[in-house]
Amino acid sequence: MSAISLPKLPAIASSPVAVEVLNGLTERPKTLSPWLFYDQAGSQLFEEITELPEYYVTRTERQILAEHAEEIVAAAAGGRDLSMIELGAGTATKTGLLLNAAVGLQGSVTYHPIDVSETALDEARTRLEAELPEVTVEPIVADYTEGMRQNSASHTGRKLVLYIGSSIGNFSPADALEVLRGVRAQLLPGDCLLLGTDMVKDVDTLLAAYDDAAGVTARFNMNVLVRINRELDANFNPKLFRHRARWNEQQSRIEMHLESLLAQKVALRALDMEVRFSLGETIHTENSYKFTDQRVVALLTRAGFKLRQRWSDHNNWFTVYLAAAN
Repeated sequence: MSAISLPKLPAIASSPVAVEVLNGLTERPKTLSPWLFYDQAGSQLFEEITELPEYYVTRTERQILAEHAEEIVAAAAGGRDLSMIELGAGTATKTGLLLNAAVGLQGSVTYHPIDVSETALDEARTRLEAELPEVTVEPIVADYTEGMRQNSASHTGRKLVLYIGSSIGNFSPADALEVLRGVRAQLLPGDCLLLGTDMVKDVDTLLAAYDDAAGVTARFNMNVLVRINRELDANFNPKLFRHRARWNEQQSRIEMHLESLLAQKVALRALDMEVRFSLGETIHTENSYKFTDQRVVALLTRAGFKLRQRWSDHNNWFTVYLAAAN
């Protein structure tokens, strides 16, 4: 048996973290959802990752946005006022490029960043309001689906939903389609989606981006155990696990795992539960799918969008797609 639990669980077992951990650590193989990464410490570590020399994703996408922001915003607006909604905004470090372009086009803009991390959203609002006073920042602390429902931006103009950073790559193909269909359901025809996707490339470059020499990604991955210890009174010893990044060619994805260095038992006292690990057993914590142009266009089409334009870097490592709701 991989886990033992008592028939009656305490009330904390109904919290989102508890439900995810209970379900994930009793599966075979064991899994944890990547949203668990993003407590305050995890969000800070991810910001460090985006500045690493090996992590090309953020700087490559930022370069594309810097070169084409005005063109992107004008194409999305179509001559009407534009408001922006960002899914998984974090601290919105790249979004200012698009917001600045919108201010130049229409004088002011309303921006709704959506994220599960209130700390990250507070940082984004403070910085953007100081740098771009013409931007009205209205954060929404929620996951994507709930955040889109809560968004109350006026439909007197156009909406542009930003889903950048290749966050769509964290979802399986079926789940990615459902996420985009959920976004489409909250839009009117002519509203737009800006989707950033990390493209298939050589394996060494991919693996280095998820297993950096400084070990920041390893700490980011390991932080999920620290969070479980804190929130569910568990006794994971992170020193008894190691970070693993793997390329799954068949699935076209990088996988992140936490590998047990020995046979061990971990108590999750808030759940009255004990989880057993064998030597070499892993917890699968994240997938990051890598895309081809054909696959992205097919995904957008099936989700109810029509491609308008695409922009890539000179290596074709990353592509940003602008698509309109049908």
